[in-house]
Amino acid sequence: MMPLSEQEISKIASRLIEAERTCRPIDEPSKEYPGMTVDDGYAVQFAVVKEKVKSGAVVVGRKIGLTSKAMQALIGIDEPDAGIIVDNRMFREGEAIPLGGLRVPRIEAEIGFFLKEDLVGPGITVIDVLAATAGVMPLLEVKDTRLKPLKTTIVDAVADNATSGIVILGGKLTPLAGDIDLRLVGMIFEQNGEIMATATGAEALGNPAEPVAWLANKMAAYGMPLKKGEFVMSGGLTKALEVKPGFFFKATFDRLGSVSALFK
Repeated sequence: MMPLSEQEISKIASRLIEAERTCRPIDEPSKEYPGMTVDDGYAVQFAVVKEKVKSGAVVVGRKIGLTSKAMQALIGIDEPDAGIIVDNRMFREGEAIPLGGLRVPRIEAEIGFFLKEDLVGPGITVIDVLAATAGVMPLLEVKDTRLKPLKTTIVDAVADNATSGIVILGGKLTPLAGDIDLRLVGMIFEQNGEIMATATGAEALGNPAEPVAWLANKMAAYGMPLKKGEFVMSGGLTKALEVKPGFFFKATFDRLGSVSALFK
């Protein structure tokens, strides 16, 4: 099976950039290119980010999705997917966040890893991740899609930057010292003051550091190490919730602090 040409990759990337700018979704790329592979999907994603960086955006983090084994089984895959976060997709806790640029926003609570060293695969383990982490923080991810269907193939999801939307970081960075076991960290997820879900860190592939190790090893194949100073989102711990104007969300983590977001 032939990989997509540079011209085809550039064409899809341009369409996705335009879809994000106008908030008008496009058909899945794999409809037009039925032989498209996951590698092609990442090539498209990287092309989109390259264009954004050319326009002044700065890469600040990475995201990992589909870290739940149940979700993987549901869509017939055996590994997560990954995306790239740029600075203009970041919002602060204290501001009312506009939903105007998002089409179908859905929110998840996650544990983020802030790296003090590069993580260069292959062969990265959970121990390497923990050693390279300056600290962890609570964060919220609002997922969105530039594609018409809400459920797509893994190939299309990867091309669409793993359905990344915007990110809100919590204000507390907790060093991974002492007795913190991220697998056992509990989390309460609230919507407008009502508890919607509870979870532990173990929901992310058994240990939130596991998806980060996977990402470092996966990106090694593309010559793209995880870099010092970036944060890595380790995957949603609960089912994503729909976001509407006026909604307030708060995720409170045992010992890691909390993160909240108000939408307008």
